[in-house]
Amino acid sequence: MSDDPEATIAVDRLWKVFGPRAQRVPGSPLADLSAAELREKAGCLVALRDISFEVARNEVFVVMGLSGSGKSTLVRCLTRLVEPTSGEVRIDGEPVGAMSAKRLRDLRRHRVAMVFQHFGLLPHRRVLDNVAYGLEIQGAGRAERHRRAAEMLELVGLTGHERQLPEQLSGGMQQRVGLARALATDPEVLLFDEPFSALDPLIRRDMQAEVRRLHAEVGKTMLFITHDLAEALTLGDRIAVLRDGELVQVGTPEQLVGAPADDYVADFVRDVPRADVLTLRWIVRPPTAGEEHEDTPLPHDTVIRDAVSRVLTAGRPIPVTEDGRSIGVVDAERLLPALLGHRRQVPV
Repeated sequence: MSDDPEATIAVDRLWKVFGPRAQRVPGSPLADLSAAELREKAGCLVALRDISFEVARNEVFVVMGLSGSGKSTLVRCLTRLVEPTSGEVRIDGEPVGAMSAKRLRDLRRHRVAMVFQHFGLLPHRRVLDNVAYGLEIQGAGRAERHRRAAEMLELVGLTGHERQLPEQLSGGMQQRVGLARALATDPEVLLFDEPFSALDPLIRRDMQAEVRRLHAEVGKTMLFITHDLAEALTLGDRIAVLRDGELVQVGTPEQLVGAPADDYVADFVRDVPRADVLTLRWIVRPPTAGEEHEDTPLPHDTVIRDAVSRVLTAGRPIPVTEDGRSIGVVDAERLLPALLGHRRQVPV
C-alpha cells in the first residue's frame, strides 16, 4: 500500500483470526482454505483477511457489509480493543501495535473517540456530566469540562437538556449525547460502529444529516461502520465493501454504483437510482465530425439528475468540461438510459 503522508489511518495487511494458534494462519497454506475447511483443520475462524486501506485526513470513510462480514472487528482492531493477529495499523503514521499500554490509553482518551450502536450513557449521570465524562477521565477541572460539555451540547442541538437523565431522552437525543461526548475531547478521529441501526428510520435520517452537518462544521476524520447501503452512500466520501472478512472494493459512491468490482457489489447497488449518484462523466461521448452543440457547457461533476431539464430541452448536444477543457458531449440519447436505470460499465 502507499505511504500517504496525509493519511490519518493506514491499515496494512491486517488479519484477525480467532482460535488456537491463530498466528500460524496468515501467510501459510491454511490461509487459502475455505472458512469451513479452516474450522475443520485448525479450529480457527478468519474474521479479517489481509485488509489494506487508508483514510485521508478529514475524510468520511464508510465500511459496509452484511452481518458477519468483519466490520465491527475491524473498527475495534484500529485501537486494539480487539488485538490483530498480524498486519499493521498506523494512526498519524504511528504504529498502534507498537504502542505501550500508557501510549494506547492516551490514544483512546485523547486522539480517537468511538460512538457505538448502544449509546453507553451513564444512567445515573445527567446529560451534562455524561458529555463531560471523557474530560473528567483526562483530569480536566469541573468548571472547564462543564463549559466544554455545554458547548458540545449546543453544537448537537441539545441546549436546555443539560440537567436531564438519559432515560428522559428519546433514542435520537441519547445518540446526540453520545456524539457530543465523543466530540468533547476534541479527538483527531471519530469511529462509529453502526451508531444509528437501532433508531427509527426518520430519526436515523435526522442523525445522518447531523453527522454531515457536524463534519462540515468541525471536520475530523471519520470511519463509519454500517450494513445499510443508503446510509453508506449518504455519508461516505469513500466506501469499503467487506464480504466474509475480505475487502471487495474501495471507491467513491459513484465508483461503486457505476463500476461495481464484482457481482456481489453489483447486487448491493442494483436498486440505487443511478441518475441520483452518477455524474455526467459517466455518460459523455465524443462529438461527431461537424456536429453542432450548445455554447454553454456543463461541468463534468454535475449529477445526472440535475442535468435532466437542461439536456432534454436542448436542441443540440451539450459540451461537458473538466478543468476548463472539453471531455465530450452529452445528449438525451446518453442521458435516458441512466434515468431508466440501465447499466453500462464505464472505466473510472
